[in-house]
Amino acid sequence: MAYFIDLFSPETYLAFARSTRDISGFRIRHKNTAEKIKRGDVFVCYLTKLSRWFALLEVVEGPFIDDAPIFLSENDPFVVRFRVRPTIWLDIDKGIPIHDRSVWERLSFTRDLKEGGIAWTGKVRSSLVQLGEQDGAFLAERLAAQALERKTYPLDERDKRNVATHTVNRPDKVVTVSVPEDADVVEPTERITVPPDTEARESIRMQAELANIGAKMGMKIWIPRADRGGVLRAWADEGGVLLDRLPLNYDETTLRTIEQIDVLWLKGRSIVRAFEVEHTTSVYSGILRMADLVALQPNMNIKLHIVAPESRRDKVFQEIRRPVFSLLEKGPLAEYCTYLSYASLHKLAEQEHLSHMSETVLDEYEEEAE
Repeated sequence: MAYFIDLFSPETYLAFARSTRDISGFRIRHKNTAEKIKRGDVFVCYLTKLSRWFALLEVVEGPFIDDAPIFLSENDPFVVRFRVRPTIWLDIDKGIPIHDRSVWERLSFTRDLKEGGIAWTGKVRSSLVQLGEQDGAFLAERLAAQALERKTYPLDERDKRNVATHTVNRPDKVVTVSVPEDADVVEPTERITVPPDTEARESIRMQAELANIGAKMGMKIWIPRADRGGVLRAWADEGGVLLDRLPLNYDETTLRTIEQIDVLWLKGRSIVRAFEVEHTTSVYSGILRMADLVALQPNMNIKLHIVAPESRRDKVFQEIRRPVFSLLEKGPLAEYCTYLSYASLHKLAEQEHLSHMSETVLDEYEEEAE
C-alpha cells in the first residue's frame, strides 16, 4: 500500500461532498504519475486554502480517461480518474489543520521547521505527490482517530471567506470566481548582488532566469525595452537570441500590449509562452496585461504564466479568478493562465539537459487555480 496526496480546493471539496464520492479525478498532466498507482493505494486528501487533512480514499480501479462531467460543470478538467472508496470523510470544521501541533511535529516535511515558514508547502503543491510510508501511515491513523473523536477545529474569518463560493454564469457554463479583499500587502523590494558589483531587483533576476531557461531550450526571447539593461546585467545573451523587434503581424494596440509583457518565448514567428513576474506589486498589474492580451486576441494560442514568490501564491490565484476575468471570450482566465513559483523555476533552471527539453516541461512545474 502506498499513500498519495489528493488536493481539494474548497469548491471541489463541496462538489465532491455532494456527489456519490466514488470518482476522484486529476488533470491530464498527472497521467504518467497516475499510472504508477495501484488498487489498494490510498489518497490522503488535503484541503487547500484552509490547510487541513480531511479524508482517506482507497483506490478501487484506475486510472482511466473520461471527460464526461461528474460533479463540475461542462469542461471538467479532471479527466484522469480513479474509482475510489471513502474510508474516512470529515466535515471541513472537523478536518485536521496541518499546523496543529499533533500533526506539525510528526510529519517529516514540517517537524523541523519553524511555524510561519513556507518551505513545507512544496509537498502539498500538487496532487499525486507520494507521501513517505511513515507520513502516510501516521496521517491515516490520525484521521481514523479524528473520525471517532470528531474534535472541532473552528474556522476563522479568513477560512470562512475561502469556503464561501461565488459563481458567474457564462453562456456555456457556470464558473467559480473569487472576490479578493481590497487590502494588499506590498512586500519590500528584495535586491541581490549581481556581478560585477551591480544590484538587480528580484523581479529582474527572475526575468533573466526565464530568459536563460528559454534560450537553452532553443527559444527566441523578448524582454520589454525598459527592462533590458537590468536583465542583460544578470543574463549573458551568448546566443544572440534576444529579439530587437517582435516578428508578429498584429494591430498596433495588440503589439503595444504584447511588448510590455515581462518575458516571451518564441519559436519562429509564434509566441509559445508568456510570463509576467510579480514580486513587489499588488499582483494584478501583470494579470491585467495578460487579460488585455486575451481580450484583444481571443484566438491566440499562448500559454500564460504568472511568476511570483511562494508568499504571493494565494493572492495570484485570487486575482486570476476575479469575476471580470471569467467572462473573457476565450474562456475564464484561470483555465489557461497558471502560477509558477520562484522555487519551481530555480529547480527547473538547475536541470542539466535543458537543451534537450521542450517548453512543455513547464507543465510539470506550473500550478492551476483549482
